[in-house]
Amino acid sequence: MKAGKIVIFVVGVLLSLLGLALLAAAGVLGSGYVLQRDDGYFTTPTERYRTDSSALVSERIDLVLDDTPTGFGAEDLGRLRLRAASADPGRAVFVGIGPQRDVDAFLSGVAHAELTDVRFGPFRTEYREVPGTDPARAPGDEDFWVASASGTGTQELRWDFDEGVWSIVVMNADAASGVAVDLQAGAQFPFLGPLALWLLIGGLVLLVIGVPLLVLGAVGLGRHGPPSAHAPPPAAVAPGTYPVLLRGDPDSPSRWLWLVKWLLAIPHYLVLFFLAIAHFVTTVVAGFAILFTGRYPRALFDFNVGVMRWWWRVGFYTYSALGTDRYPPFSLHRTDYPADFDVPYPERLSRGLVLVKWWLLAVPHYLVLGVLVGGGATATSGDWDDAAWTYSWSLLGILVLVAAIALLFTARYPSGLFDLVVGINRWRFRVWAYAALLRDEYPPFRLDQGPRELHEYATTIGPTGPHQDISSGSDATRPPLPLADEEYGGATSGEQTRPGEGR
Repeated sequence: MKAGKIVIFVVGVLLSLLGLALLAAAGVLGSGYVLQRDDGYFTTPTERYRTDSSALVSERIDLVLDDTPTGFGAEDLGRLRLRAASADPGRAVFVGIGPQRDVDAFLSGVAHAELTDVRFGPFRTEYREVPGTDPARAPGDEDFWVASASGTGTQELRWDFDEGVWSIVVMNADAASGVAVDLQAGAQFPFLGPLALWLLIGGLVLLVIGVPLLVLGAVGLGRHGPPSAHAPPPAAVAPGTYPVLLRGDPDSPSRWLWLVKWLLAIPHYLVLFFLAIAHFVTTVVAGFAILFTGRYPRALFDFNVGVMRWWWRVGFYTYSALGTDRYPPFSLHRTDYPADFDVPYPERLSRGLVLVKWWLLAVPHYLVLGVLVGGGATATSGDWDDAAWTYSWSLLGILVLVAAIALLFTARYPSGLFDLVVGINRWRFRVWAYAALLRDEYPPFRLDQGPRELHEYATTIGPTGPHQDISSGSDATRPPLPLADEEYGGATSGEQTRPGEGR
């Protein structure tokens, strides 16, 4: 790989990633601007707030903004609306906003409650009770309020945000203790629309620059010269077999190294982060190419297959299989590594299938893979802070954990377990290749277990040596597994076996 190609690729990925982030932010802000309801306000549900003291006070509202070159100030943020009604229909209620220092002076020595937290779904409030013995004064007689409303029934206050530190006060209009009000808060942010538009423009500009750079870098990285002397020799895929080839030869993993592979693989994870972004973008680009031409651009095809090959090597080394302790190479192309992946290049692809196979036709496989390789954490109840979480393991995760424990205590990786682990990964990569538009053939619903797909190859081009049984450490307990490959424009493809053999 030349340094220039890598630089172009990385710059393209970074610009594309930033562009996608700006587009996502524009979508969120734009939808928020459009979905502002109730006269253009974001509103909270109407809930009852109460205290036995003389006043309900909000925490400080700090709208002190540093000077900016754009001149954007607190007054440009928007406006606030409060609606309040006493729980007793015959009692007048007061709601007002004033400078915090004046509110503090007004309530000095007066028992009141400061609202410290509000949560909805379910509704819950937390207060800090401030003790005091002085009688409260009627709030309507004060002149420091910048906005206020008072009376029976529902009172509405509207206030344009302004520079300063403010407090909101809710009281009975006669300053009597025992405040119980139904309160709704709303806020309007007119700047969301223009900001969303600027983010949209910025994101599109970055994508216009970044995507061509990314694709150009991917094309350069996907192309390569003659096969390495250490790469597997070419092979042909037998007719009628599934043309996504995954190999994982067991390679005597040690007892303990799996405990730290998450650390050792960090450099690969960083590279794969960029490659995954590029894989997504180049797949979208390839999708449009297939839609209009019926062909997958060859350099992009080789690049995307290379990304999946890299992913499989790292997974085979780490926690998708734990099949080897040999460190994966930093390469998109085929080498003599114990794990390999390839897809024969299709000369023609269906234009119509490109629209549906990655999301609709693949759904049955996604459901199965959700059990085989899914898992994670799910919030079952409550809000984010107090949610009850449930955790689930995938079948693949459980099997690899069992294999890790077996390695730790016995230094053996049970061969049957290894075959099943590789089979699950094979299913996963077949579906990934289908969803990534690399092939039109529908993936089979089966676990083709074992290191190699013995029934999928047509020609034998010489053995690679005895196959080692990692459960015993002995050689030749299985028949020799020849490895071969068919070259597809620089990227080689697959493995093969003796005709007629199958697992």
